[in-house]
Amino acid sequence: MSEKPHQNLAIIGHVDHGKSTLVGRLLFETGSIPEHIIEQHREEAEEKGKSGFEFAYVMDNLAEERERGVTIDIAHQRFDTDKYYFTIVDTPGHRDFVKNMITGASQADHAVLVVAADDGVAPQTREHVFLARTLGIEELIIAVNKMDIVDYSEDTYKQVKAEVQELLKQVQFNTADASFIPISAFEGDNVAESSENMDWFDGPTILESLNSLPEPSPPTDAPLRLPIQDVYTISGIGTVPVGRVETGILNTGDNVSFQPSDVSGEVKTIEMHHEEVPKAEPGDNVGFNVRGIGKDDIRRGDVCGPADEPPSVAETFQAQIVVMQHPSVITAGYTPVIHAHTAQVACTFESIDKKIDPSSGEVAEEEPDFIKAGDAAVVTLRPQKPLVLEPSSEIPELGSFAIRDMGQTIAAGKVLEVNKR
Repeated sequence: MSEKPHQNLAIIGHVDHGKSTLVGRLLFETGSIPEHIIEQHREEAEEKGKSGFEFAYVMDNLAEERERGVTIDIAHQRFDTDKYYFTIVDTPGHRDFVKNMITGASQADHAVLVVAADDGVAPQTREHVFLARTLGIEELIIAVNKMDIVDYSEDTYKQVKAEVQELLKQVQFNTADASFIPISAFEGDNVAESSENMDWFDGPTILESLNSLPEPSPPTDAPLRLPIQDVYTISGIGTVPVGRVETGILNTGDNVSFQPSDVSGEVKTIEMHHEEVPKAEPGDNVGFNVRGIGKDDIRRGDVCGPADEPPSVAETFQAQIVVMQHPSVITAGYTPVIHAHTAQVACTFESIDKKIDPSSGEVAEEEPDFIKAGDAAVVTLRPQKPLVLEPSSEIPELGSFAIRDMGQTIAAGKVLEVNKR
């Protein structure tokens, strides 16, 4: 396992602005995919009349995506720079794939926003930037792509940069945390090496900016939160809950509490990759055994935490949400399913407290009668079954969620405060 610190990186932006090509190029330049694979993709792309899509093919390896030339699912792909190893959370740009964007961005520390120089800020660019802010992405690298198409014009670059800065200001994204780089993902300009075609630009390449991202501080000082994915019975050991440590540290000998099942006990053993370990830290996927806890005492969706600082069970909670899509309007009384960490629980909209202007973040209306697709709002929700959530200002890993109904993601949100049961 690499000893380099790990970063999750989301690649966001409008469809057709070249996200997949940039990802393919990054993987290629960092030696994560061999030359002959690119050659193979190049031939296939030409056969399908999609010449120029070879880098995109590296990511979009579902046949359907090749035919349509669009990205459908998030591909998790690893690459290394001198300083970090990155997992790319490649986020689709298409509207109907926005649910992947939500789950993708909520796992990312930082993001690269791809904006095509010949197109500028598009409707989805706007939506993605607002989402990125809502879901807590810290630093944004803005890649002004397709500079080769606009003859590497500095004026065009400046124009697009000004448009994006205006957009960042509108959604209250700290522009000091945003860096701009003119690139051609297809030709490779300013991705791994400085471009001779743009001697007017003296900033870093994409790889250099990725290297200089601030290191994510692992949330080890927060209290332990370990959402349970599955519960197994293993002969000779007993009941073994399995999950990923989101925050804090799990040690053998700890007294832990599972909520909302409300049972507790002492951690006897912790196992990772089939080996017994003394402790587990954020990001570790583990199985562990707790004295006195049986298979039927706990279930998927429970969260394990310290017995003296147990996970918060919400009677109701207030959240800020962004409504992506809904066929009609959302009013008080609406009861969709909330997906948070490993839990899926139906929650009722008790009240719609205020509507927020997504372009400015300002309150647009107090206690509106309804909200609809495109709106951002602060709402109060009541889970129909006990549900563990934490305010995103305290434990962001347990403070974000998606709202689903009718087989689609209706909204994404973050928890502002929890009214504990």
